[in-house]
Amino acid sequence: MTPVAELTDTFAVAGQIQPSDVAEFARQGYQVLICNRPDNEEMNQPSMDTIEAACGAAGITLVRYPVTAMSFPGDDLAAMEDAMSGEVKTLAYCRSGARSANLWVATLSGDERTAAAQRAQQFGIPLTFVMQLGFS
Repeated sequence: MTPVAELTDTFAVAGQIQPSDVAEFARQGYQVLICNRPDNEEMNQPSMDTIEAACGAAGITLVRYPVTAMSFPGDDLAAMEDAMSGEVKTLAYCRSGARSANLWVATLSGDERTAAAQRAQQFGIPLTFVMQLGFS
């Protein structure tokens, strides 16, 4: 099972998940998975279509929002804010979890952003993407 960093009561991040993980995430109460990783980033990486099929079987919604270092934070950060700040239990994943955590921090502002950055750093998650944007 892929390890998860629970950043809030309703939002967590993880590295690359496997289709076989999805049913367990559903049992743990996750209702939404967010994929922040482009297909074919690495060999043998499960495609978003494969993950989406597993989500469909488990009753979980998949949100596709792949970003890279070059495209961070993507073209619709407001959509990520909506997906990441919902009241349902949500898990965002990428290769290591760092991109997803950086997106989460980028969706926030002021004291919330500061607290989010501190929480991510408690898990040892580097915030290099957010820092490149001049966010602090």
